[in-house]
Amino acid sequence: MLKLGSVFALALGVAGMPDGALSAPFTTAAEVKPILSVTKANWVSVREFDGQDLLYVTHLWSWRCGLNGMRIGVNGAEPETWPMPPCHEDQAAPNAILPEDGLPYAAFPLGSIQQITIDVFYDDLTMETLKVDRLGQPISP
Repeated sequence: MLKLGSVFALALGVAGMPDGALSAPFTTAAEVKPILSVTKANWVSVREFDGQDLLYVTHLWSWRCGLNGMRIGVNGAEPETWPMPPCHEDQAAPNAILPEDGLPYAAFPLGSIQQITIDVFYDDLTMETLKVDRLGQPISP
């Protein structure tokens, strides 16, 4: 019988996983890069709520312990640094989003978000840029 972690590793491709990643705390770039690489369509999401577009970065916050930061640009605007809560390395789940971390979204006028540019800065000093449409689907450069 496969454990959930084993199924996850198979989905990501075991060869791409760092040694010990199945039991890792996911607090370094080496541990989170493979996950973020295969979940790009989930990096951000747009939700229409209460007459606004809410741009969520929950997925990136959930893997933030391997990141040094992120920038977001909407509709071709120059990406701006978005705050991220600290990694809670003193907790059993360091990537958990706690109430004191704030809310992982920003509000925009309803229907205004068409394209999002995301710059992710990993703690190994590498960077990745992704452009997605309103639905979070990657846009070719």
